[in-house]
Amino acid sequence: MHTRTLGDDLVTGSIGLGCMSMSGQYGDHDDQESRATLRLAVDLGVTLFDTADIYGPFANEALVGRELAAVRDSVVLSTKFGLVRASTGQHIGVNSRPEYIKRSCDLSLQRLGTDYIDVYWQHRVDPDTPIEDTIGAMKELVEAGKVRHIGLTEASPETIRRAHAVHPLAAVQHEYSLWSRDVEDEVLPTLRELGIGLVSYSPLGRGFLTGAFTELSALAGDDYRRKDPRFQDEAMAANVRIVETVATIAAELECTPGQLALAWILAQGDDIVPIPGTKRRTYLEQNMASQALQLTPSQIRLLSASVVPETVVGDRYADMSGLGI
Repeated sequence: MHTRTLGDDLVTGSIGLGCMSMSGQYGDHDDQESRATLRLAVDLGVTLFDTADIYGPFANEALVGRELAAVRDSVVLSTKFGLVRASTGQHIGVNSRPEYIKRSCDLSLQRLGTDYIDVYWQHRVDPDTPIEDTIGAMKELVEAGKVRHIGLTEASPETIRRAHAVHPLAAVQHEYSLWSRDVEDEVLPTLRELGIGLVSYSPLGRGFLTGAFTELSALAGDDYRRKDPRFQDEAMAANVRIVETVATIAAELECTPGQLALAWILAQGDDIVPIPGTKRRTYLEQNMASQALQLTPSQIRLLSASVVPETVVGDRYADMSGLGI
């Protein structure tokens, strides 16, 4: 596993593991297979493991913390607060008030079975709480030794600047893939100006770029992607051409479409770490193998030009109002 440095001193493997799907968001889950996947990830050199309090809800942190307990000091545990969910799974809203953050941190520490969180993220910006108040509370957690690094998710350049002025951000999480490149317009240049890293979530387009499915009916009935605008029948039928393009280039390079999509992300800069999510060992091994795929500048340009995000049908989320605040 190659390593990359985010911010001043957050060192992680060049590819992390998104753990959300291990707790049911992408259809059925299998704790035994998830645990085996986490163990294999450690064996393959993965260090960054990303979870959140709402995944499950709450169960994902416990699963990840339990399985990684034996290697706790060798991994980077990354979790989030701010999106509020009831134990039933119902979404309640956002909350980044200082008192809520501190309470959430303590609960996450309990579930993870650790006394510190390597990276603590605001899951979504709370428009009703000044970012200075939020970061001030996170700074206090750092000073108390409960948190080592902090970051934001899906924040605007202005919010990133204001937050970074209160306490240095190690990284910002943002969806980034061949078919979701809006981060390149203003966010990524801002991060590079300030020396902040980027953690790319959904680098495989929630699995779409792998070519694993081309019809909505292929998704389980409780798979949350069924509500994703890009996965609706007409949109998916139009977006399949993207997968076909990636698959054609991948075949020429003798790799899978998913490996090509990850290699493209890795080639965008050493300050970027993708965290493809999976709950299965087979896909984990495929994802990790993408590190060995060294794209030439001409291949990168070809792939960038062949997949045009402006032609993608459908927004990234059904409700985009909470993004880019």
